[in-house]
Amino acid sequence: MKLRFRNPKTGEMMDNLEVVVEDKERRFIDMISSDKLFDMLKHLNHTLDTDFYEIRMAAGFWAINKGSQKAVFDLYYRKNPFGGGFAICAGLEQVVEYLMNLKFYHDDIEYLRELGEFSEPQLRFLQKEFRFTGDLYAIPEGTIVFPNIPILKVIADLPQAQFIETALLSIIGHQTLIATKAARINIAAKGDPVVDFGLRRAHGIEAGLYGARATYIGGCIGTSNTKAAKKFDIPAIGTHAHSWVESHRTELEAFKNFAKLYPKNCVLLVDTYDTLKSGVPNAIMVAKEMERVGERLLAIRLDSGDLAYYSKNARILLDKAGLNYVKISASNDLDEYLIQDLKIQGAKIDMWGVGTKMITAYQQPALGQVYKLMAVDEDGLKLRPKIKISDDMEKVTNPGNKRVIRFYNRQGYMIGDVFFLEEEDIPKGKFRVYHPNLKQLNRELDARFGYEELLVPIIKKGKVVYDFPSLHAIRERTKEQLSRLEDEHKRLPNPHIYKVSLSEKLFDLKHELIMKHLHK
Repeated sequence: MKLRFRNPKTGEMMDNLEVVVEDKERRFIDMISSDKLFDMLKHLNHTLDTDFYEIRMAAGFWAINKGSQKAVFDLYYRKNPFGGGFAICAGLEQVVEYLMNLKFYHDDIEYLRELGEFSEPQLRFLQKEFRFTGDLYAIPEGTIVFPNIPILKVIADLPQAQFIETALLSIIGHQTLIATKAARINIAAKGDPVVDFGLRRAHGIEAGLYGARATYIGGCIGTSNTKAAKKFDIPAIGTHAHSWVESHRTELEAFKNFAKLYPKNCVLLVDTYDTLKSGVPNAIMVAKEMERVGERLLAIRLDSGDLAYYSKNARILLDKAGLNYVKISASNDLDEYLIQDLKIQGAKIDMWGVGTKMITAYQQPALGQVYKLMAVDEDGLKLRPKIKISDDMEKVTNPGNKRVIRFYNRQGYMIGDVFFLEEEDIPKGKFRVYHPNLKQLNRELDARFGYEELLVPIIKKGKVVYDFPSLHAIRERTKEQLSRLEDEHKRLPNPHIYKVSLSEKLFDLKHELIMKHLHK
């Protein structure tokens, strides 16, 4: 099958188009073929980035006349990552991009036809009718979330709602995990700047790209990933490698050349040969030369050895030379625990470059996110609550179409999140909430100190209704959210558990459904 361009005015068929910049000069950029353009369109389309059983179920639901049956799914995780007390949700913008570009192209349909599993009516449904036309509710990016809280709620026809499971889990799981890791590292750094150095250790280029976005949401000040810096308007930050020094006759020559080329934001890597005997002294000489021409060395960087020992002694040498303004940056397999230890040991480090253990979420490779059916339209009139039952109480779902409300205490700190059924009113004063599984574990909350509805409408009937904030605004939201979470929940090891509860009506519904299914 040959693809060609058609001029919509003349009907003329063409194999190529010229791409030009629309300005006075009409500058030529490239000649693009129809095949190349199609490849570009497919690159933006992630419809086949799904588990095969999602396609089987979507086509299957349509085939058994469930194509217009409404369903509610929640996406959430069960345990806080890294043994911590919270997570930072991220990835919503990419979820919406995915949903708005859902489309099976002709070659996708040909592939599915060749598998011999789908009828022609099913294939026509996928090619002609399959789009996302439902509703998406989500917790805004940069918001603190806790186990079992739905980061996303999908209300859509059953084939659509089911099909999107895999991609949504992948997008939200990855970025939420990395944003959370970045937030923990920034907490350990106690206000020192942290930079993402992770691209070369990421699990692929795309993981590095969206991972860099997530690290910025989590509090990092910039990234070494140039494409991420351009695409997401993140400050691009870089120094130089040991190879820059090794390629010169002397370390001093290498430093001088680098400083001449990049006098603004100049950072010199001082541990290629001998940190304290040559690296720092040579950096001091270059810093003095820079002062004479009205420039300033920004920092030196340590990338190996005992970072506490070398930073303390480098600080002494710099201060003795009158260079107290020169910062000390450190990298080398850092994470929140090592940064915390270096702080305790009195390391004189001002900036932290973190790569492998942040971009790969080194200690925990996956968030453990799930996507569960909570309600389904069985009679065309009302969404009926559904429940997943398990011997593991942690895996028993909280049924129904729900709202999630966050309550605050008198001091303005988060005090607890509560599930309510969609039709319930939010209490105005004091009220009781219940542990998801044990009614005797209940407590009193007071709505008068303030509350917030966490899930907000993002897509309604297939149309985007949400104004996306800038990435900088999302990063600021993360900071604001962390300031409203009490310190005991932010402890790196053994944090205090934040309570997520059910309204009495939802608790009773959940246990009524459990008893109903157990006694069938």
